[in-house]
This record gives sequence, C-alpha cells and structure tokens, in this order.
Amino acid sequence: MTDTTTIPQTLTTTSADGTTIAYERTGSGPAIVLVDGAMCTRDFGPMRPVAAALSDAFTVYAYDRRGRGESGDTAPYAVQREIEDLLAMIAVTGGPSLVFGSSSGAALALEAAMAGAPISRLAVWEPPYVATGKAEAEPDHVANSTALVEAGRPGDAVTYFLTKMVGAPAFVGLIMKLNRRIWRKMQAVGHTIPYDARIMDGFVAPAERLAAIGQPTLVALGGRAKPNMRAAVLAVADAVPNAEFRELPGQMHNVATTAISPLLREWFLRG
Repeated sequence: MTDTTTIPQTLTTTSADGTTIAYERTGSGPAIVLVDGAMCTRDFGPMRPVAAALSDAFTVYAYDRRGRGESGDTAPYAVQREIEDLLAMIAVTGGPSLVFGSSSGAALALEAAMAGAPISRLAVWEPPYVATGKAEAEPDHVANSTALVEAGRPGDAVTYFLTKMVGAPAFVGLIMKLNRRIWRKMQAVGHTIPYDARIMDGFVAPAERLAAIGQPTLVALGGRAKPNMRAAVLAVADAVPNAEFRELPGQMHNVATTAISPLLREWFLRG
C-alpha cells in the first residue's frame, strides 16, 4: 500500500486540445516521463513505485493519461490526442526528455517517437503486440469495447479487457470483483479501454513505421512472456534502428519495480 504521506503534489498542464493533464514530479536530475498502460493511473499502477526508485538520480514525471485519475477528457478520442498529451508532458520538462512506457503505454510512447516527439532516449516494457503481420480472425476490440462503454457497462468493458484482450481466465475477473476497492478503480477507467484498443491497432507490431524511430531505444521483455508476444516484441527491437533488446529472467508482464528500475537507471544514465 502506498504511504499517502509521500504522495507528491498534483500539478497540471494543458494538452493541445485544451484537455487538462494531471501529473506529479519527484526527484532531481535528468527528466523522465513515465507512460502508463491500460487502466492504470498514478495511484493505481506501477509508475509511482518506479518514480520513487529512480528519484535519487532523475526528475521523474508521472501523469494520468486522459480520461483517468485527475486528468480531463475531450471527445472525440484519437490516438493523436494522446500523443499530444505526451508532448505536453515533455514540454513541462523543458524537453527533450527521457521516456519510459509500459504495456500499451509502451506502444503509445513508440507512436510518439514515430511521430517525431522530442524524446532523447526511449525505453519500453513489453508493448503488448501479439503479431508481426496481419492478425487473422482478430476480434474487433475497438468496436466491442466501445459498444460496452456506450451501453453504460464499464464493468463489462473491464471484464472484456481482461478475458478477451489480455486472455486471462474468466475467474480472474471474478476475483477482481471480490476486491471492491480494486474493482471500483478498474470500473472508473473502464471507458478508456477502447482508447488502448485503438493504440494497439489489432495488436500487430507496426514494423515498417518503427523504422522511423531515430532515438536510442531499449526494448525489454520478461522471461515469462508468451511466445507470440516474445516474437512480436523481438520484431519491434529488430525494426527500430537504434534499439537494444534486454530480457529480465523470471519477470511477467506486471514487472517488479526491483527488476525494471535498475535496468532503466542503467539505460537512461548512458545518455
């Protein structure tokens, strides 16, 4: 459980479309912007512990992606709006900045780098691609999750994410519902699941477009990754011209702070 006495003050910036983006800043040194994955917020996800672990050597910025936590949201959604949110965060740092993205946040960070964002060095943890070419018989996750959200069923959208997009057994959703605190937090961001589905674009690694990334890029994977994700993440590392691939033995998608933080420290201090 997070010690609330150490939670940094909430600050805000404004994205290009006028959306308020809430963030917090810790530490001192070179600036790192952290980009969360699906359903995560600053107080419900891995980034606050990562920020604490790196704050002795870096100034770390963690933000709530649009539609989550204390950040605003503006319709209609577009992936470009989320790229602009990240650009707004980089501007807060005085840019260019270091960027670390995890899961679908890693895919978002890659999209920003492909779009020319002022990122000096990039690190991504398991962008959750599962294919390197056209996905055969892939469900339309954008349409399916959007339909649930528009029907006022964010809880069912969360269940859809867990079972259909992540591939977890049905009992995982039932277990989540038993913990009312966690389930409330997940439902609160259930409406953003279509956002991540759009970012992942069929969960196919965009190998041709990744070749446009010029920044040194760390592509990291856990030793317990599923074979299809391993193949797709390796394809990302192969496609990015200045990429370095690293594997953390024994780690799953929800990587331990004690495992990822030393790797990030070493990578970012090279710059």
